Amino acid sequence: MWVSMASTAARPGRVNEDFTGAVPDAAVLIDGAGIPGTEDVCRHGVAWYATRLGGTLLGLLALAPGRALPEALADAVERVTSEHRDTCDVTDPISPSASVGILRLSAGLAEYLVLGDTYVILDRVEGAPLVITDPREVTISRAYQAKLETVPEGSADHHRILRALRANRNQPGGFWLAKDDPGAASEAITGSSPVGSLRSVALLSNGASRIVDHFGLASWAEVMAVLDATGPAEIISRVRRAEARDGTKPDDATITHCSGLRL
Repeated sequence: MWVSMASTAARPGRVNEDFTGAVPDAAVLIDGAGIPGTEDVCRHGVAWYATRLGGTLLGLLALAPGRALPEALADAVERVTSEHRDTCDVTDPISPSASVGILRLSAGLAEYLVLGDTYVILDRVEGAPLVITDPREVTISRAYQAKLETVPEGSADHHRILRALRANRNQPGGFWLAKDDPGAASEAITGSSPVGSLRSVALLSNGASRIVDHFGLASWAEVMAVLDATGPAEIISRVRRAEARDGTKPDDATITHCSGLRL
């Protein structure tokens, strides 16, 4: 497959907490997550966690192409957790975590995995694109968003509400992300589609998917058409213009576009 990527930090000079990468038959996108105070419980930080998780996962996918995707993700989570378990409080609710998107081509199938609010978009030859994401974090966050809007950002109350939101992470009835518990991988959304039925596949972090799910500036079919014609950087540029116009706080934005899929 042909792979094109674009990734930008939320602001110039800020560390990008997204990661994306590819091997010949697979692509991975990791969207790191943290809140103020994360650096107090993990000396490595969110960008380190996202990069280590993504790199480890790519290696496992390349070395064991027949392994089930949730199993590979669980192994990657365990390996990265072991790397900083002795130096960081990996079990703290605000320690680094990440959402995950995976595409793998295997035995004529395009296999996918989504954990958290990343997106995997399958652009089908017939019919509308198939959109895969996990809405649980977004749904639960709505109950806290109104409270967050009533307190100053960065205040003690703001941090307290964010901690309460994060306490729902990797809990029954909550939402699931890659963090310190390999068992979270079993909560991922998985599936497959015949390679021959697809034009291309895109993986997007939630900072890039907002062109559709937040700003409503394009349909997923239109996004895939732009990716085919001009590539991921154009979509991210449109997101940045929309953020500036609407006064929306920017987020790290990453897109990986996989085309020329072969059986």
